[in-house]
This record gives sequence, C-alpha cells and structure tokens, in this order.
Amino acid sequence: MKTIKFNEQGLVPVITQSYDTNEVLMMAYMNEEALKKTIEEKVAYYYSRSRQTLWKKGETSGHIQKVKAMYVDCDQDAILLRVDQQGVACHTMNRSCFFEPIFEDESDEGNSFVIDEVFATIEERRKNPVEGSYTNYLFTKGLDKILKKVGEETAEVIIGAKNRNKDELVYEISDLVYHTLVLMVEQGLTPDDIRNELKRRREK
Repeated sequence: MKTIKFNEQGLVPVITQSYDTNEVLMMAYMNEEALKKTIEEKVAYYYSRSRQTLWKKGETSGHIQKVKAMYVDCDQDAILLRVDQQGVACHTMNRSCFFEPIFEDESDEGNSFVIDEVFATIEERRKNPVEGSYTNYLFTKGLDKILKKVGEETAEVIIGAKNRNKDELVYEISDLVYHTLVLMVEQGLTPDDIRNELKRRREK
C-alpha cells in the first residue's frame, strides 16, 4: 500500500466518485482505521469529525459504496475512491452531495444523472409516503395500475412519433421514463441494472 500522509488530526480527505458514470458523489475524511477497513472489506468507511467516530457508509440506509478502485494523489495526501454506489450518496436523498450549483455554463443543458435523482425520489416516496403524492398513489394501487400506465404512456409515445411533434414526443417519452422508473422500484431493479445490460450490449 502507498504511504498516506495523514494531517495533524490523523485524517486524509477522500473524494468519492461513481465507477460507472464518473460523477463526483461526495467528499469525506478517513483515519487510518477507516482506510484499513475500506481496503479489507472493499466497502467505504469514513471518519466523522462531528461525531468523532468511524462510520460505514450506508450502514443504516443500505446505500453502501462498494469500492472498485482506490487512488492516492501525487502528494499522497488525498484519496480518490471509485465506487459502485448503492442508492444515493447524499443524506438529502440526492444522488450526489454536489447538487447546489454556484456556476454552470448555460450551454450545458444536459444532466446525465437526472434519472438517478428521479429514481432516488421514487424510492424515497415508497419508503416514506407523502400525502397527495402521485407516486404513492401508483404504489398504493399496485402493479396492475403501474403496468397500465406504462402501457398507456407507450401508446402516447407512438402517437407523438406519428404526429412528428417534437415537443409532444419529448413530453410523452418523459412520462414513459418516469412510469418505467416507478415499475423498476416496484420490481426491485435499479438504474445500474439497466446500465450494466446496456454496457453488455455495447460490447457485442
């Protein structure tokens, strides 16, 4: 193992990144014990400066981080973790802790992680229902209702395409994606399951 330079508090900063998407998920600290347990168990452990204790990421929420790779920077005083993030990384139920923009190029219209964020919100609604939530309405009605909506939205996508109406098609595809994500949560699937299958197909 590379020599790690811990600071005067016995800590080293850690940047955690998604192995699949390269998205920066969070920043935290490790002490020597957290570093050793992370290497041994291949799941992320950190040191909480506020609680002054070791903590396993996702131990209570289930949103653990399976460590795929670990790097130390050129000065050996910072660590990069590349992980398979189960669920979300942030306690706010956002996929990443870095969701508050300070500056963003207006030409950057895309967000490749929005599906993960919507999925996390749907998961949260199922675990902690909110009165008046349409998502909770679907879960309450059950699988048949969810499947009916997926079927209806599929038909709407077909109609939008036949009409050659871009705005209509974008709207209907978005509806289909949302209801498909609800179905995935109901069936116990995750966006990573789909990503992995698409990667497998890409290699063919």
